[in-house]
Amino acid sequence: MVQRSQGEALGQSEVFLDFQERLSRVAPVDRPVLLIGERGTGKELAVNRLHFLSKRWEKPFITLNCATLSPALIESELFGHEKGAFTGAENRRPGRFEIADGGTLFLDEIGSVPMEAQEKILRVVEYGSFERVGSSTPVDVDVRIIGATNMDLSAMADREDFKRDLLDRLSFEVLFLPPLRYRGEDVMILANHFAERIAYELGREELPVFSINALKVLEAHSWKGNVRELKNVVERAVYRSDDQVIDEIVFDPFSSPYSPLLQESENDGRKLVESDKPENEKKFISLKTAVKSLEIELIQKALTLARHNQKKAASYTGLTYDQFRGLIRKYRKELEDINSF
Repeated sequence: MVQRSQGEALGQSEVFLDFQERLSRVAPVDRPVLLIGERGTGKELAVNRLHFLSKRWEKPFITLNCATLSPALIESELFGHEKGAFTGAENRRPGRFEIADGGTLFLDEIGSVPMEAQEKILRVVEYGSFERVGSSTPVDVDVRIIGATNMDLSAMADREDFKRDLLDRLSFEVLFLPPLRYRGEDVMILANHFAERIAYELGREELPVFSINALKVLEAHSWKGNVRELKNVVERAVYRSDDQVIDEIVFDPFSSPYSPLLQESENDGRKLVESDKPENEKKFISLKTAVKSLEIELIQKALTLARHNQKKAASYTGLTYDQFRGLIRKYRKELEDINSF
């Protein structure tokens, strides 16, 4: 069964379901949680799930990306300030801790918080109170802190770049988000989800299907950017395709389609022209042409074996019926030249 939560938290792989189970178990426990994961693994989606499965789900859910603020501003953002506390502070302003009272405060990129602010966060965790910038009056709050980062906080604490006491207080539970390369079959579940969603955005009537070649390259990719990278790659492929069948997958949008036709020889500076190429290079066909020929051949063989029963033929190729029908439509002219349908 495919498990689905907020946003794009989709999957059925064992590591994904294990992560979701551990997240669900700690969500009702009113203690801090740290989420550790590579970029693009869905830390914010996990935090949303933690909050809405907690006893605080009806209370405020406040977020702060600590990496986007300078050290001079982060204390004011977290704890607020009094009127006149610094140049430009024309009014009293509550901070994120105060706004999140009773609910959850999500500190994204928590490893970027400067030491001075860490001291005050530790006081909030230990005593439930803090002082606004420019004030000596304590403000009491009841806030659950969830932190997220892709940094090694334990190593930072060893280097004294992160307060060990604060790390100990925040790490009641530490959840590691699984990278997409460990999630196996989830790649195509997510790919189909993203493809269908952008097709709807583009106003297309037919659902997109991936060719055999596209399926292979998607499943073989290492996904260093994880789910975020997959989303971009799939949406780009659907948007660029004029056909229901998605065949061309571009992983690097910065890869130039223009390469030098003539190159300087390292030996004598001669220009390399077509006649200078080795004989086997002249005969070499493009990958796209080779894939097309293979797909047509496999479709024809599957149809012959299945006596033109298209559902049975689709099962022979490992495709869904809709995917197989999409390939037939794509290569109808070529297939008609081989055999009449």
